[in-house]
Amino acid sequence: MELAIPQTVAVTLGTLFTVLVFSHLIAFVLKKANPKKDYSELFQRINSWWVIIIIFAVAVVMERTAAIIFLGFVSFLALKEFFSLIPTRRADRRVLFWAYLSVPLQFYWVYDYWYGMFIIFIPVWIFLFLPLRMLVIGTTDGFLKAAGTIHWGLMITVFNLSHAAYFLSLPAIDNPQAGGVGLLLFLVILTQFNDVAQYVWGKSLGKTKIVPKSSPGKTWAGFLGGVVTTGAAAYFIAPYLTPLEGGMGAIGGAIIAVAGFIGDVTVSAIKRDLGVKDSSSFIPGHGGILDRVDSLTFSAPVFFHFIFYLYYGPTLAS
Repeated sequence: MELAIPQTVAVTLGTLFTVLVFSHLIAFVLKKANPKKDYSELFQRINSWWVIIIIFAVAVVMERTAAIIFLGFVSFLALKEFFSLIPTRRADRRVLFWAYLSVPLQFYWVYDYWYGMFIIFIPVWIFLFLPLRMLVIGTTDGFLKAAGTIHWGLMITVFNLSHAAYFLSLPAIDNPQAGGVGLLLFLVILTQFNDVAQYVWGKSLGKTKIVPKSSPGKTWAGFLGGVVTTGAAAYFIAPYLTPLEGGMGAIGGAIIAVAGFIGDVTVSAIKRDLGVKDSSSFIPGHGGILDRVDSLTFSAPVFFHFIFYLYYGPTLAS
């Protein structure tokens, strides 16, 4: 029977879930062998892997339309969590309706293959419209802070994350071995792998903190070790899921690692500013959707435009 998804993608997913099972077993063995040592953070990171991989594995195996709707719903939940965290003025509640409405519209452009509207809809049209709507309401106290906060939420949770969905709308001819689903899977795997690699390197060799005020656990050793390790992993994985080969695959992995790190610490800074640990309790024991996709808020658009510039720009422009 012919697979609904490319064979390379199916094999990668099978391998990934096998690795996750073995990771859990290894963690249990370590805990059993060293009962006095705290492995809770290790288990939390492995469980986070399960959550994010299952979310995007569902999207990968779905029919394209259903996958885009599903990813749009994930984006909506992330935006909802963001708005639930930030203090808003009473007058802004009527503006938030239009912000939420931008989610289905942004993902419709993905579904419709309309790259031109996809790339400008939020950063141009929505960014111009929402302040106008706020002015029509007539409340100017706190206007600049409110507009900036809403714009920032839309940027990271809707515009940035919608780039992950747009991989499904890229022409398969430019990546015949895995298509758009392969690119999406590559992005998610490397983003999550980088998070684990940074944790391992940071715990093993990390001493000098890189951003102590926003994310005290992040060290230079963790950051640099994650970039190098993720780049090396991408070197071997890229030919199976992307059009990248050899050194370009490693560069793509390094780009994902750097962007993912920035996304992680940026969302951490937002939560610290608001005095919260998790964006919500939507996923019991693991925080909210925004907590799980924080690295993707930066790695998705950066990696998308790296690939787009190299392989897809001329195709879609012609």
